[in-house]
Amino acid sequence: MSETQEGYAIVVHGGVGSPRDYDDGCERAAGRAVEELAISADALEAAMAAVAEMEDDGRFNAGTGSVLCLDGATVEMDASIMDTRGRLGAVACVQGIKNPVLLARAVADTPHWLLAGDGANRFAAAIGHPLHHEISEHQRAAHDKLRRALAGSVPAMPGVDNKAFLRFWNYHNPADLPPSAACDTVGAVVRGPDGHFAVACSTGGSAPSLLGRVGDTPIIGAGFYAGPHGAVAATGIGEHIVRHLLASRVYGWIEDGMPLEQALKRGIDLFDPSISVGLIAVTKTEAAFQANRDMPRARIVKA
Repeated sequence: MSETQEGYAIVVHGGVGSPRDYDDGCERAAGRAVEELAISADALEAAMAAVAEMEDDGRFNAGTGSVLCLDGATVEMDASIMDTRGRLGAVACVQGIKNPVLLARAVADTPHWLLAGDGANRFAAAIGHPLHHEISEHQRAAHDKLRRALAGSVPAMPGVDNKAFLRFWNYHNPADLPPSAACDTVGAVVRGPDGHFAVACSTGGSAPSLLGRVGDTPIIGAGFYAGPHGAVAATGIGEHIVRHLLASRVYGWIEDGMPLEQALKRGIDLFDPSISVGLIAVTKTEAAFQANRDMPRARIVKA
């Protein structure tokens, strides 16, 4: 990769299915990435800064805004980072953690690439990673909306009978189920001024879901991928995204020379229109997004 470039490209998303009213949060996140590039010129640091900003926003399904699990008390979060300098890290099903994307970055410095559940939480404690346990009114309201949806006949998760969650209930407390499904991961992709690429993603999981559910966000090649030709991040229903290894598939088309807009549209077209899905990506010359639903986003390109 060239070390003499001066331009950069940043694309962030706030989750497919989230309202465009959240564009302002994405714009702030992209701005944070620009600020970080001015300091470090490191694509990964910039991508993480953008995602951490959205984790702290409180409206997005990540970090402080993560959806409550079906029991109305548990929050499980996933996050991932990857760049073209060889850094790769992810966490899954972490609880009570502030900025899971930063914990994912810390995992990249260990002998492993992915830590999950209690082990990931113990790792966070060992390195003194900040905690966060507060549940907001926004989270409570989203959970109440979900409970109402599960009581109806329309599937809260496309293609899944609402009763299945009761049949396989695996929470400590008994089921008490009287939003539309939440699956809006946040993510950022960056091309740095030195030509390196990076991606960072974070999610509060899917709603509804069983305890311990892991989607596409921490799975390399499914929810995220970065290589010498670009970086890709996906958002949507993870159970469908992983079946297509969406991020690596789109990256492969880019690597083969397909124009970015065409590659992203082809990726979206893999899915039935009833499945919410979105993509963002940067290449050596392009920066774009594509989704089949509303998706808050922001893009900053400096030539």
